[in-house]
Amino acid sequence: MLKIVPDPPHHLLSLEDTIMLASDYALCAEAVAQQAMLMQPRSPTSLLIMASMHELEALRKLLESALAHIHKPADPQAVH
Repeated sequence: MLKIVPDPPHHLLSLEDTIMLASDYALCAEAVAQQAMLMQPRSPTSLLIMASMHELEALRKLLESALAHIHKPADPQAVH
């Protein structure tokens, strides 16, 4: 029998890898919500689905911002 939910990763990830993985999961969840809207656009729950899509988009932007902060140099040089 196939597992519906995969096992979590067993190896430790760096902070950057963890944030990138979280961003991928958020993108997948957003795609699932978009598909749900396409399948049931007039459903009573469509407002909740749209709200979920909005929150997932905001989450992805926050994760992208966190990645940008990781990639910034720790001690920026003064520009003259």
